[in-house]
Amino acid sequence: MAAPIPVITGIGVISSLGENRQAFWDALASGRSGIGPVDLFDVSGYRSRIGAQVRGVDLDGPSPLSDWRRLGRGDRLGLLAADEAIGQSRLMERNPNLHRIAVVLGGGSGGVLEAERYRRQLHRGMRPPPSLLLPFPVCHLTDLLGNRYGFLGPRSTVATACSSSATAIGYGADLIRSGRADAVLAGGSESLTELTFSGFNSLRSLDPETCRPFDRNRQGLVLGEGACILVLESHEKAQSDGQRAYGAVLGYGIGADAHHMTSPHPDGDGAVRCMAAALAHAGLSPDSVDAINAHGTGTPVNDRVETRAIKRVFGERAYRIPVSSTKSVHGHCLGAAGAVEAAASLLALHHGVIPATSHLRERDPECDLDYVPEGPRRADIRVALSNSFAFGGNNTTLVLARWPLDAGLLP
Repeated sequence: MAAPIPVITGIGVISSLGENRQAFWDALASGRSGIGPVDLFDVSGYRSRIGAQVRGVDLDGPSPLSDWRRLGRGDRLGLLAADEAIGQSRLMERNPNLHRIAVVLGGGSGGVLEAERYRRQLHRGMRPPPSLLLPFPVCHLTDLLGNRYGFLGPRSTVATACSSSATAIGYGADLIRSGRADAVLAGGSESLTELTFSGFNSLRSLDPETCRPFDRNRQGLVLGEGACILVLESHEKAQSDGQRAYGAVLGYGIGADAHHMTSPHPDGDGAVRCMAAALAHAGLSPDSVDAINAHGTGTPVNDRVETRAIKRVFGERAYRIPVSSTKSVHGHCLGAAGAVEAAASLLALHHGVIPATSHLRERDPECDLDYVPEGPRRADIRVALSNSFAFGGNNTTLVLARWPLDAGLLP
């Protein structure tokens, strides 16, 4: 008997591009950027003062949750995204057995923003409320979502830096394939913090002007924040319930560079193994891939190395595959980046539109692929790769497909 195919029946996104999935996609489909000045904390002393900050959403206002004010910014972003995904998928009304619903999230900074406020108040001689430290553990949102909805299935929090939420989606798909869960909430959430902002500034890894992946004049990444939660379930369950699916997770690859704390292997060895492993897991050849959502941070080294890795995997065909970096408009969301970019890939498959790599004005001679610089492009795409290559060489690649699957992709 063939293993069930994990499909995505709900997508919840909140980011600098908008307060929900539709606003997120509308921005990607029009090339609108969410990058601007950061005012969440004082950035006046830093080289870079820009970021992709969530705006237009009242995260401090009233909520039906009695403990809303005790939650961190990342928790609130994650809850809003989860509410959207669960409502869209009709998960609660279709799945009465809560023991069979899992929560698998990727973690990044957790509640560091609130811990920073606690430290500042303490330093000023004040008595900060201990509740500011409640959201500090990286697993806090995972438990929060499970407890809020009463999900009693497996719970796990993945912490592999910038690939965390992509790895969480891959693991969530494993739970569906293996029959250990009927449905999985998978994704991640991340808020901007002064710790990460100052750290990346100290590394001189932030571009003070904008995010311009693959551009000759790029100076670094732009930090972002946001949350993306996906609902994964088997294709049989979704079909029997008459539930629409946005796409499928056909496979994923994980691996490590084992090279350097921050820099990728110069020849992209880890990224090559990761993409190859993902395709092998999906049972597909490189010829099946129609588009790639690149890790594409905008740092001088990362963009060159990822380009080399793509060429090594796809050969001459690499020049005919659209490769776009949506970080150019929503920033690098760190622990939530993999999930946010998986959502961008799924929506691209669903709508038949490849998002652009914005702000690409002058091509780097070493970055010579088709990065979709002219604006979003209509295309008939069946399969997309979504790359997440993190600090420490923690690499994850997702293989995502349009649903329903084309006959040539059926197992």
